[in-house]
Formats: sequence, C-alpha cells, structure tokens
Amino acid sequence: MFDKQLRVGIAGYGVVGKRRRYFIDLNPHFKTTAVSDINFDSEGSMADRVNCFTSYQRLLEQNLDVLFVSLPNYLAAEATVAGLERGLHVFCEKPPGRTVQDIQDVIAAEKKQPHLKLKYGFNHRYHESVKEAKKVIESGKYGEIINLRGIYGKSSIIPFDKGWRAERQYAGGGILLDQGIHMLDMICYFAGDFEEVKSFISNDYWHHDVEDNAYAIMRSRNGCVAMLHSTATQWQHKFRFEITLRDALLELSGILSGTKSYGDEQLKIIPKKDGSSVGSFLEVTNSYLDDNSWQCEIDEFADIIINNKVVENGNSTEALKVMELVYKIYCADGRWQEAFNIQFP
Repeated sequence: MFDKQLRVGIAGYGVVGKRRRYFIDLNPHFKTTAVSDINFDSEGSMADRVNCFTSYQRLLEQNLDVLFVSLPNYLAAEATVAGLERGLHVFCEKPPGRTVQDIQDVIAAEKKQPHLKLKYGFNHRYHESVKEAKKVIESGKYGEIINLRGIYGKSSIIPFDKGWRAERQYAGGGILLDQGIHMLDMICYFAGDFEEVKSFISNDYWHHDVEDNAYAIMRSRNGCVAMLHSTATQWQHKFRFEITLRDALLELSGILSGTKSYGDEQLKIIPKKDGSSVGSFLEVTNSYLDDNSWQCEIDEFADIIINNKVVENGNSTEALKVMELVYKIYCADGRWQEAFNIQFP
C-alpha cells in the first residue's frame, strides 16, 4: 500500500494553475506544497501555508516530487526540461511549447531520466462524450472511420488579463496552437496519423502576428479524411465534432468548460439510414452534466507514478505528433509560412 503523499509544485499559478491545484489536492496521494508565479509580489507563504515564489527556478529549489507546469508557451518546454533534470515527475499543460524543436528538446531530456513520468494535459480526452465516442469506435459495431469534421472556436485570442497569447515570440502560434490543438489531438486519438495536409491560415480579422483562423483538410495513408476549422472569430463559442463511421455518425457537441460558454455536452449516435427519405429512428442522445475530466486526468497521473505505469494518454510521443501536425498545417499554406518564416521540419 502506498501511503506517502507526493509533494507537488505548480509553476504558473494563474487560472489554470489554481484549477489544477484544486484537483491535485483532492487526490490522496498528492499535496501541493509550493507554487510560483511572476505576479507574486514577493516570496513567502500563503494563508494555507503553501510556499510561493516569483519564478519557477526558485520553485525548483524546493523539496518536491512532482512538478505541474502551467506557464506560458515560451516557458513551458524549458521548465519541463528543468523539472526532469531536477529528478521530478512532470505534468505540463498543452501546448508542449512553441515549436516542434521545443518538444524534441524535452524528449531528449526525458530519455536521460527513464524512471520519471512525463504527461501532457490534453484534457479533452477525459470528457465523458469523448470517452464514450472512443468506446463506440473501438467496439467496431459501426465499422471503420470514413471521415472527421470539427469546428472549435471562440471570439478572441487574448484573454482579458493577459496579452502574450497574441504575440508570436511568446506564444509560437495563435488559435490553432492554443485551442485547435485539442481537436487535432482528438482527431489523432480517434483516427491515427495524417500525412497529407492542405490549409489556409489567416490573421485578417484581429491582425496579430499569430493566426485567428485556420482551415485544414488532412488525409491519412488509408484514405481517412479530417477537416478542421479552428477560429477566434466565433462570436458564439462553439465546439462541434463529427465522426462518420461506415454505419453510423457520432456527433459531439458542446464541451463542459470553466466558462460554460460552449453549450451542453452531448454525444449523439446516429445509425446509417435504411434508404428511406426520413432520418434514422434509432438515434441515441447522451447528455453529460458534470465535468470530471480534470479530476480523472490528475488521478490517472498519480496512479501512473505510484504504480510505475506507462503514460498512455498525453505522452511525449503523442505531444510531438500533434505539434508536428500543427506545423504541417502552418506550412501547407505557403503564404503563411513565408510571411513568418515558419520552419518545419
């Protein structure tokens, strides 16, 4: 029986870092002992006796077992590498960095510490609608995937309190890298690798030096096609993901989030019509009222560490593949690639 509490440090104590802490401290094997954020006025202890620091470097000097990285993109990879070199298990939010090279650098550090666990926060995999869709696909009941279509959008890139997401030097990319990467991860999670990519990338509305719209169409080696619109000009926030199987359509709509702005989370299972002019009478709609994704993700990471399990969801190989796909989409639009001198590979 494992009765030790692992000491957790959180690098980046903003909205995401604080939310992570809530669920970290609900796990009996984790305990937050220190946090860092540039917005702290000074070092010391908070009211609950958790130590606070103004830099992640100072945080890493503390006696920790696990590091959670909730830092801006330009710091994520270097903090992850530093945590691994310090001998810590690391959980890092998406995206894994600004560039493909960032995650390659992390993997190089990870290989030197094979006893440590590294996991990335591709949180959408843990939503109930996504988990159920995965079960349906893997059951084989409705056959193989023919195509996938996704729209994921919000109405801006910059949160009201921070501006770094709209600056390429800090963010690396815009809405595709920030939010669309979740849907790309799910596309790969359901359907594997995509080799052929066509795209149009634009910053014509917000005029930042990162994209506010990305339109992509991708094809796998076996002919499966995926289409994605990742957008920061969606005036009513939207999440919609369709997966066409040989004998059914899976329709995911809404995603439970902290803002509650993407609508109710649902999964519809719509069997193929029998040839009549009306739709299927066998449609099943599953609705999900509770978002357990954050807790499930944290609990899984604790279990991986305690029982020395392999990281199967959100490992560095998957993080690299989805980052490569992001950059394939950027580079498939020659004008966008040339305008910002984007290099891949």
